[in-house]
Amino acid sequence: MQGKKNYQEKLFTSFRLSDRIPKENFYRRLKEALNLEFLYPLTQKFYGDSGQKSIDPVVFFKICLVGYLENITTDRGLMNHCAMRLDILYFLGYDVDEELPWHSTISRTRQLFPEDIFEEVFTKVLKLCIDAGLVSGHTQAIDSAPVKANASMDSLEIKVPAEDLEEHLSKVRVQSSRDRKAKENKASEEQQKITASKKELQEIKSRNKKWSQDQDMRPGAKNKGSRYTSNKTHYSPTDPDARISVKPGKARKLNYLCNLAVDIEANVIT
Repeated sequence: MQGKKNYQEKLFTSFRLSDRIPKENFYRRLKEALNLEFLYPLTQKFYGDSGQKSIDPVVFFKICLVGYLENITTDRGLMNHCAMRLDILYFLGYDVDEELPWHSTISRTRQLFPEDIFEEVFTKVLKLCIDAGLVSGHTQAIDSAPVKANASMDSLEIKVPAEDLEEHLSKVRVQSSRDRKAKENKASEEQQKITASKKELQEIKSRNKKWSQDQDMRPGAKNKGSRYTSNKTHYSPTDPDARISVKPGKARKLNYLCNLAVDIEANVIT
C-alpha cells in the first residue's frame, strides 16, 4: 500500500538534540576536541560588572569558526545557517528551542575585541593541534591570495609630499562636487606621503589636468580614471591595510594580500 506522510505540529514533544547527531559527525567530534574555556579570563577585562549579560565569548568564537568552515562571509547569513543545522546548534551549545544571538550582536562583539585577542585564540588552537600530533614542523607550504577589502575605490586619497597638506591639496588635488572625505583618516603619516618618482609625479600632474575637465570624475573601480591609480600615488584613508591590486582584464580593486602557511603533515594552518 502506498504511504502518504501528513505533517502536523505537536503541542508537546520529547526531543534530545544529542540523540540526533551521529557520533562521527564533524561538529560533534570538534565539540569534544576543542576546549575554549581559556577565553573567559582572556576577555574578562572587556566586560563590566553589571548590566545585561552579553553573548558567551566561547559561543562567539565558535560562530566565527563555523563561518570560516562553512565559507559564509555575512553575519546575517551565518546566523540563518546556524539556525538550520542541528549539528551546529549542538556544537554551539544551543537547543532547538533556544534563540540564537542576533547577527548585529556578532558584528558588535567582533568590534569589541582587539586584534591580539584573535591572535591569542589562533595560537591556542594551533597549540592544541601540535599537542595532538597534527603539526610536524618539517615542511611548510606557503601561498598568498588577494582578499577583497571592505573599502571603496571612491575613498582613495592622493599621496602628498612632506609639506603642508592643505597647501599641497589646493595646488594639485582635483576638488569635485562628489568629493567624499573620510570621517577619520586611519592611515599613518608615513603612508600619506608620496613615494613616487619624478616621472610618476609628472604623470599625476597631467592626469589631474585631464580630471579637472570633469569635476565629477572620481577614481572609482567603474571609472576610467581608476586605471591611473596605484599604491605609489594613492592610499585608502578608511582602510590603510588595503592595497590597490589589478588582474589582466579586471578593474582595479582594494584588496588585502593574505599570506598563508600550512604544515603539510595534516594541512593545519600555522
